[in-house]
Amino acid sequence: MTPQELKSIVSDGLLSFPVTDFDAQGEFRPDTYRERLEWLAPYGATALFAAGGTGEFFSLAPQEYARVIRTATDTCQGKVPILAGAGGPTRVAISYAQEAERQGAQGILLMPHYLTEASQEGIVNHAEQVCRSVKIGVIIYNRANSRLGADALEQLAERCPNLIGFKDGVGDIEAMVTIRRRLGDRFSYLGGLPTAEVYAAAYRALGVPVYSSAVFNFIPATAMRFYRALASGDMDTCNDLIDRFFLPYLSIRNRCAGYAVSIVKAGAKIAGHDAGPVRTPLTDLTGEETEMLATLMKDFD
Repeated sequence: MTPQELKSIVSDGLLSFPVTDFDAQGEFRPDTYRERLEWLAPYGATALFAAGGTGEFFSLAPQEYARVIRTATDTCQGKVPILAGAGGPTRVAISYAQEAERQGAQGILLMPHYLTEASQEGIVNHAEQVCRSVKIGVIIYNRANSRLGADALEQLAERCPNLIGFKDGVGDIEAMVTIRRRLGDRFSYLGGLPTAEVYAAAYRALGVPVYSSAVFNFIPATAMRFYRALASGDMDTCNDLIDRFFLPYLSIRNRCAGYAVSIVKAGAKIAGHDAGPVRTPLTDLTGEETEMLATLMKDFD
């Protein structure tokens, strides 16, 4: 798949980040991860991001990462494209990106470089080196301490033909409008704020119609129903789902830092597709919070 073919695919439809399966001791469980991907694939996501943020990329060792990506690409071959998370300092990010390419991933989601602040020039140089290290398409994730403005993205657009997407996890509307208007159709634009459905209508109005859904991990039919309602302009359905599910869901998610991942794993377990516990430094939901989520999920699938 060429970078431009990948760009076309991720410019439409719903995207998602499957959680990564661990056993009780926290070891990667490829059999149930494979089953998870087989369960999710038919629901109609345009692409899946293996070892992404919701997939706990930040906690995976290099050898585990390779197994996760290979399991995903083997399982989803011919069904749905797999993009792999890659991040950390430049040389580490390059090693992950090249490993993902070797394991058959169709694209890379370049996540933050972590910890240290950096200038726009530094982040541009970092992203350029990662892009040049692979032939597959790259989407940059604008989040945390790795935030790029329109000027920096213009430089990257000129230097890196395989940089095909911009995923925003910041929510700075002024910056997003500037980037979208300045760069036009050079990139595919993705909404990437946690629980993206809450922001989806606003981002669609900005010219960012695509987003990644975390709840697709445990209520895939509802996630697709929301996306299709939004795409067709059925705001009554969207608002009903926001009121009845997403806002109560946020009240549980916001109880603890890191719950944006933990609550998804809890939801998967409730839905009968247990992915095991999260790894430290994340913490799992309490029993009370899990019961609250189970009650909320009763009317959704």
